[in-house]
Amino acid sequence: MSIFKDKTLLITGGTGSFGNAVLNKFLETDIKEIRIFSRDELKQDNMRHEYQAKYTEASNKLRFYIGDVRNIDSIKNAMRGVDYIFHAAALKQVPSCEFFPIEAVQTNVIGTENVLNAAIECGVKKVICLSTDKAAYPVNAMGTSKAMMEKVIIAKSRTVDSNKTTIMCTRYGNVLASRGSVIPLFINQIKEGKPLTVTDPNMTRFVMTLEEAVDLVLFAFENGISGDIFVQKAPACTIEILAQAIKDLFHATNEIKVIGIRHGEKMYETLLTNEECAQAIDRGHFYQVSADKRDLNYDKYFIDGDIHRNVLTEFNSNNTDLMSLEEVKAKLLTVPFVKEELAAWEKR
Repeated sequence: MSIFKDKTLLITGGTGSFGNAVLNKFLETDIKEIRIFSRDELKQDNMRHEYQAKYTEASNKLRFYIGDVRNIDSIKNAMRGVDYIFHAAALKQVPSCEFFPIEAVQTNVIGTENVLNAAIECGVKKVICLSTDKAAYPVNAMGTSKAMMEKVIIAKSRTVDSNKTTIMCTRYGNVLASRGSVIPLFINQIKEGKPLTVTDPNMTRFVMTLEEAVDLVLFAFENGISGDIFVQKAPACTIEILAQAIKDLFHATNEIKVIGIRHGEKMYETLLTNEECAQAIDRGHFYQVSADKRDLNYDKYFIDGDIHRNVLTEFNSNNTDLMSLEEVKAKLLTVPFVKEELAAWEKR
């Protein structure tokens, strides 16, 4: 018996990498139904045909809903009868959000507000929202919009009856080979005989697989209370090491070309700020940060403050475990996309 036995799960932005990973993990279990909510009809049609071929019998559990998180009516239409939600819909590309910040606000902030309001109105039991390391100490529009998304989540968790709807958040860094990430770019550059373009060789990024991203969401689902933020104790590597690892796996001779930092990029990412570390709980492979549920009655803090503080400091991609070249190569070989591309490359 799974935790989703006879339950209905809705995934916003469900045609993305995360949605596909969830389907591969749960479609053939005793889950009742999985609903994919997104605005791209072509991606939905492709996904429908793919899973009908891949999971012939189980694909009848899959339902598709065209809509946009910016439109609360379309969300409500997909949400009736839903038990749980994984909210993954977002604008995620740093450069595009820099040039169109209001679009990031509309989807990441107002869209999340719509999802949560609809979930509360429809009696959804649990909502897990997916955030990013760029929301901690944000310096770009994408990260700022995701930081505001988290504030919306925490504010809602203060007011909603958690016995009816529990709202939580996960925050994670780069997911290896996810859609729009750097690994597919590096592989395409190798195929085309072009240099592998690196912004700054010393830039560090957290590293995790899609399966680990799903595991983080499931850990939050099973262990969190309303308002919690969960992060994985992810390792990291430099962009230069990542590019070299891809080159080595493909036995490529392409040069690595440094092109400079793009709009809104950081040299390193942070999963937990110093302030969040003050109240972070060590949960083995994860950290759990509880929301500050104090109200607006500030007067009482003159006589009743909080003197306890965790000794943990900021958790970022520079002070976490930095992976060696061989460790990164081993990690990449666990990623299905990389294995498929390698197999095709070796058959040339």
